[in-house]
Amino acid sequence: MNEGATTKRGKAKREALVQAAAELFWTRGYEASSLADIASAARVPLGNVYYYFKTKSDLAGAVADLFVQQTETLIEEVRAETPEPRQRLKLLISRLQSGQQGRVQFGCPIYSAARDYRRAAPDQGARAAESFSLLTGFIATELGRTGQRPSIALSRARAVVADWQGSIALAHALGEPPVLAECFSRMERTLGLPPA
Repeated sequence: MNEGATTKRGKAKREALVQAAAELFWTRGYEASSLADIASAARVPLGNVYYYFKTKSDLAGAVADLFVQQTETLIEEVRAETPEPRQRLKLLISRLQSGQQGRVQFGCPIYSAARDYRRAAPDQGARAAESFSLLTGFIATELGRTGQRPSIALSRARAVVADWQGSIALAHALGEPPVLAECFSRMERTLGLPPA
């Protein structure tokens, strides 16, 4: 067997396990998702799971890393599209808006991870929460580039991330998508962005 092919298959299995865990931890909850459930969803034999992850908390760490990587990629993509800070912020809000359907149904996967991991895997919970710090930092930096004082930029960045997260929680609790849809225009107003 070709060593490169074996490595590629191993990487694919590991990625499948992380994706399955992310989905199940989000839709079922961390405590309610067993390694057997994750292995089955990833179509990986249960015995093979332990080759990649010794414990469920190790898998939670990989999911937290995935969320951070996805957030970093989102920010990099927005930065690559335009150098203009207000356009970057509008693009970011547009990207956040595109993922709203699943969030109405299950809540925010990042928040769920940050909350659910805290008891059993606190380091992994803190790692998942870094996604929010990255978003807040990006927004504050772009607001600063428009001439806002750092303290005001940071306060507004926190306000829009809090509005987004609160709107996800309320839309999820009530089962009402408009609650989340409405927050995106409020976010733009809070950031002082021109209307579309």
